Amino acid sequence: MSRKAVFFDIDGTLWDEHFVIPESTKEAIRMLRENGHLAFLCSGRTRAFIQDERLLALGFDGIVAGCGTWIEMDGKTLFYKKLEQELIEDTIHILKEYGIPTVYEGSRNLYMDLEEFEEDPYGLRLKETLGEDLLPVMGNEAIMEISKFSCSTPDDAYLKVLSHLEENFTPLVHDAACAEFIPKGFSKASGIEKTCELLGIEKEDTYAFGDSINDVEMLKHVQHGIAMGNGTKAAKEAADYITAPLHEDGIYKGLEHFGLIS
Repeated sequence: MSRKAVFFDIDGTLWDEHFVIPESTKEAIRMLRENGHLAFLCSGRTRAFIQDERLLALGFDGIVAGCGTWIEMDGKTLFYKKLEQELIEDTIHILKEYGIPTVYEGSRNLYMDLEEFEEDPYGLRLKETLGEDLLPVMGNEAIMEISKFSCSTPDDAYLKVLSHLEENFTPLVHDAACAEFIPKGFSKASGIEKTCELLGIEKEDTYAFGDSINDVEMLKHVQHGIAMGNGTKAAKEAADYITAPLHEDGIYKGLEHFGLIS
């Protein structure tokens, strides 16, 4: 069998909302790599938010982060699309004008003003997870290094701001409370395409596992898109195959189904 490349979403795919990774998933990724195949994280999270040793200890060959805006292999950065400073400052101004709580996401730091997220558990989670790597927006506007951002969508203000952002960004609305904004032309799919181009991997040798809206393009792009049994309707409709849920050995069973482990 030729060497395959398998791309894994993180949240809802590798671990659950409590950051629990099934033992079968750990074993499956170990076996996948022992069989000579490549395993990649492929996440909407930017690199600054992929630090947890429980995750990194699984032993991935590379990371596609920030919805395709960052690619690394064996710890070396191969590609990074960061936003121009003028666009960052204009975007901050627009979102503050409409009063929308926002997290700006980069390769080294995430930026948010904590007072905007006082009642939001996500803000507390970021503070706890990132520590000193979480910085305030206020006072850092002119030096921020980011590739995307996420914001709350609590009311009509979000709909009003869309027209100001759509020229430069593609929105991914997760639910009634959250949306990601990605630079135009970028996605998990574009990140996979660029990775394969850089490493000489044929599309016919690509697989991806995902569970949510920002996995749809990735699942459609690869040769074999695999949706988790606990995934959203959109992810399942985009996939070629639906495996078991995360805590029912979904990763292991999916890799086994395609003969990548046995």
